[in-house]
Amino acid sequence: MDVEQLVERVQDLQAQLESTGDLAPRELTEELVSAVVQMYGAGLERIVDSLLAAGSEGERIASSLAEDPLVATLLLIHDLHPVPLERRVQQALDSVRPYMESHGGNVELLSLENGVARIHLRGSCSDCSASSVTLELAIKQALEEAAPDLEGLEVEGIAAQSVPTGIELPVVTSGPVVAPSWFDAPAVASLADGSLAAVNVAGADLLVANVDGSLLAYRDHCPSCGARLHDGLLMAGALSCPECARSFFLPRAGRSMDDDRLQLDPVPLLREDGRVKVALAQ
Repeated sequence: MDVEQLVERVQDLQAQLESTGDLAPRELTEELVSAVVQMYGAGLERIVDSLLAAGSEGERIASSLAEDPLVATLLLIHDLHPVPLERRVQQALDSVRPYMESHGGNVELLSLENGVARIHLRGSCSDCSASSVTLELAIKQALEEAAPDLEGLEVEGIAAQSVPTGIELPVVTSGPVVAPSWFDAPAVASLADGSLAAVNVAGADLLVANVDGSLLAYRDHCPSCGARLHDGLLMAGALSCPECARSFFLPRAGRSMDDDRLQLDPVPLLREDGRVKVALAQ
């Protein structure tokens, strides 16, 4: 049984227990479960304390163990995660920074107090139409995975919003939005620097480029002539259409270098543990 199935099983059993009408057996069962949780929590605390007391190698082992989703969940339940919350939040933001930069922007952690992170979206990303999708897809997922114990998030650089409790991030929209889904794109995981690749993911034709070590994804469609772009010339981040020869600067959200009104259609892309995935609306 994998981690997700195990978590679902625990939640299902808990729901069944709570729906039981007989109060006495339910209270006894809850007390037993609580005692068992406290028992293995005390054991985990001794393990973590021993590892951290062993010096740098012990710290390395503890951090490595915490990378396992199931182990991380158990450590978080007992407030034993060896990696500080601020570092995990910063690592999460670092993981999505290439996508933020593909929109001509950036994200900065301003502060972390009382479990609430305050971040600032900088540059053109803070006012581009894709900023809400960036926030929902990239930052939200990265923080939920790396720091599920984060109690709230305050965002500057877009319409002022904050979330006092929980990790549900605000989504700023100007109209109906179809919630995208994440899909693996293994074909581009090893794409060389300065290279282009045309891939079809979930029926969508995409162009993926490696610019200075960052993978950037766009719809494979020229907004000027409609031609596919994957046979174009990529030089120093600028991609030229093979048909109309218009140039688009990929690190700045695919904006045209010839006509300010033209821009490529960027697609959210994340790298995680050697995997690459993109977000597409179905």
